[in-house]
Amino acid sequence: MSYFDTASSAPLHPVARQALLASLDEGWADPARLYREGRRAGLLLDAAREAAAEAVGCRPDELVFTSSGTRAVHTGVAGALHGRRRVGRHLVVSAVEHSSVLHSAAALEAAGGSFTEVAVDRAGAVDPSAYGRALRADTALACLQSANHEVGTVQPVAETAEVCAAAGVPLLVDAAQSLGWGPVPGGWSLLTASAHKWGGPAGVGLLAVRKGVRFAPQGAADERESGRAAGFENIPAIVAAAASLRAVRAEAAAESVRLRALVDRIRTTVARVVPDVEVVGDPVRRLPHLVTFSCLYVDGETLLHELDRAEFSVSSGSSCTSSTLTPSHVLKAMGVLTEGNIRVSLPAGTTDAEVDRFLEVLPGLVAGVREKLGAPVAAAPSPAPRASLVVDALGRRCPIPVIELAKVIGEVPVGGTVTVLADDEAARLDIPAWCEMRGQEYVGEEPADRGSAFVVRRLL
Repeated sequence: MSYFDTASSAPLHPVARQALLASLDEGWADPARLYREGRRAGLLLDAAREAAAEAVGCRPDELVFTSSGTRAVHTGVAGALHGRRRVGRHLVVSAVEHSSVLHSAAALEAAGGSFTEVAVDRAGAVDPSAYGRALRADTALACLQSANHEVGTVQPVAETAEVCAAAGVPLLVDAAQSLGWGPVPGGWSLLTASAHKWGGPAGVGLLAVRKGVRFAPQGAADERESGRAAGFENIPAIVAAAASLRAVRAEAAAESVRLRALVDRIRTTVARVVPDVEVVGDPVRRLPHLVTFSCLYVDGETLLHELDRAEFSVSSGSSCTSSTLTPSHVLKAMGVLTEGNIRVSLPAGTTDAEVDRFLEVLPGLVAGVREKLGAPVAAAPSPAPRASLVVDALGRRCPIPVIELAKVIGEVPVGGTVTVLADDEAARLDIPAWCEMRGQEYVGEEPADRGSAFVVRRLL
């Protein structure tokens, strides 16, 4: 089985396993106690904190360990907002942040505050000047991921940090996806990360808060981790997290070059051998191990199952594979196809042979899924074109409305229109994305008795 979903969770690094097992015998006692076992546990915790702080690029007393990356984000956002509550209760985030950041923004809004989402381009990147325009006199905090978890686009953190610093607004960086590849550049104020993303054990997160940043921990007071992370520290897991972070950093330079070459092969080959596919994300400013592509006329869940049967573990941002059954907010913000989306994120040690086999089986699997769904091989014009057509796709989930559109677009003349009636939320995103990919004009959405009417004009 080839595991190609390290962006969700990386396999446990051998160094993490060794450190975890070794510290189980030494790090079980309370590190706050002064007796021998407590001192021994405290030394392990201090050493882990120093190693993690060195990797992050901060002082050891600026970094605390949390129970997860999500908890680090929630704690960081809430503490920074409360610490700057006299400034205001406004938060700025990008439209493609991890759900933990967006959930924090929603909680702020529910409590009477407000937030602004900064749009991204089609590659998933923000414009630092857009952050500048979103900042207000009452902005207490801005958040920006270092790299996107779904498409791999690396964000302009340093430039955005400069914009925020000029406005006197601290910037929280979610570095979960990138920290294993290197420190985050720029003048960030707070940083969060999650150990299982770089091959450490699950259940360990990092929160770094620079000296001078106003920060007021929320919730019941606790004397551990500077009062910023309540509860008894899981010292064996923390030691393993810090040890594996140091280990993957030592391997990062060489492994980055090797995996980037493999990903480049996937990017170019998929676009060549799979018809009607769009490789999404920035082709240059991206993580070295991650590539995402969207296939027209494909049910993402079915394709994932087919790949699993072929012994490939990949993931998808498609709405059909989401626990909330809603389209990926990242793909939606980018304006790309949300169905038939496949994310491949290679772990360290991935071989050329594994990638070659993936590229060998993928075209046939995509073709098989399309055949089952009745997708068109090519749009053939009707002998007697009609000026307009209406396609009734009510009650049918994407990609079916898009498939039905593709089947009939050739039946109207150039300049003619096809109106698709649909009530699936994904159609609102995927029909415009189909038009972008196929060179047709998306006229817009109109009200209908049921669902919505999506109007497309044929240009080609």
